[in-house]
Amino acid sequence: MGIKKGDKVLVHYVGRFEDGEIFDSSEGKEPLQFVVGERQVIPGFEEQIIGMEVGEKKTINVPYDKAYGEYREDLVFPVEKEKLPEDVQVGQFFEVHQPDGGTFVVRVSEVNEDKIMLDANHPLAGKNLIFDIEIVSIL
Repeated sequence: MGIKKGDKVLVHYVGRFEDGEIFDSSEGKEPLQFVVGERQVIPGFEEQIIGMEVGEKKTINVPYDKAYGEYREDLVFPVEKEKLPEDVQVGQFFEVHQPDGGTFVVRVSEVNEDKIMLDANHPLAGKNLIFDIEIVSIL
């Protein structure tokens, strides 16, 4: 009787890009804990652990459309340089407040003479991901 929707699971993982570069890992930390089917992790990760047993290890491939979605150019936009701190650097993150009270996170993707380009895509958008996973527990 493997993992099914509604189960709370503990999972160790190593997340890699297709070129082998590691972008995240639970190594040396507590295992990732989530409830299957409650959209607490990316869909492709959740779907591929269904049926796995405690102690089972597997490598899964998660295409970008089952991870953080397609990279969207329409989520990259310029901002006047004077609207941000003077020492802003590429790679820096900011929280943007919307008129309706909502917020979203952007990353500085480019700094020019008069404009700064902000990118509201998730940093892993458009990337296929590979995970080495081990089921630690089904609670």
